[in-house]
Amino acid sequence: MAAPPTPGRFITLEGGEGAGKSTQARLLAQALRDAGQAVAETREPGGAPGAEALRELLLHGPTAFVPEAETLLHFAARAEHLARTIRPALAAGRWVVCDRFADSTMAYQGYGLGVDRAMIATLTALLETKPDLTLVLDVSAATASARLAGRGRAADRYEALDPAFHERVRQGFRDIAAAAPERCVTIDADPTPHAVHAAVLAAVRARFGNVAK
Repeated sequence: MAAPPTPGRFITLEGGEGAGKSTQARLLAQALRDAGQAVAETREPGGAPGAEALRELLLHGPTAFVPEAETLLHFAARAEHLARTIRPALAAGRWVVCDRFADSTMAYQGYGLGVDRAMIATLTALLETKPDLTLVLDVSAATASARLAGRGRAADRYEALDPAFHERVRQGFRDIAAAAPERCVTIDADPTPHAVHAAVLAAVRARFGNVAK
């Protein structure tokens, strides 16, 4: 007889462009479902109607915001996402698997664009809802570049930024993971999606037990 579902947890996947976060979030969500868990699969920026509207503005809109305004727009989208999607799912006992969360704002806007990191940390602390586990997918510049080139679509605003920006973002995620080892697990994202998925499952099982197939 199958084991009863485990009460929900909040798992985020982080990393730079081309790290494979969306693929790994989808694979993890399916593995949890296959094991009998109820799962909400979501993303940032986005994950709720108002947040999705802000996502379009941030990634593809005609306006280039100053970095501080851009940061606040990300937090506005996150507030909608939390209120309308993440917190209700957790309250219902579902597992939430989220492609990006607050660490991306620290890495992209704080490290990448030079926004005051203390301000970002203060805003993040005000959110109250924090991930139970963050999987940081660390990908080399060469692998990321090859993956982005193979997508066959126009780059969004962040993907189109220069290599120096993306290196700062990568270092930001490394620093975030090193500062919060109780929450973050860094995973080498250069291998095949299958190999990375195996590492993701190993990290999830090490933290929560045999909750995913």
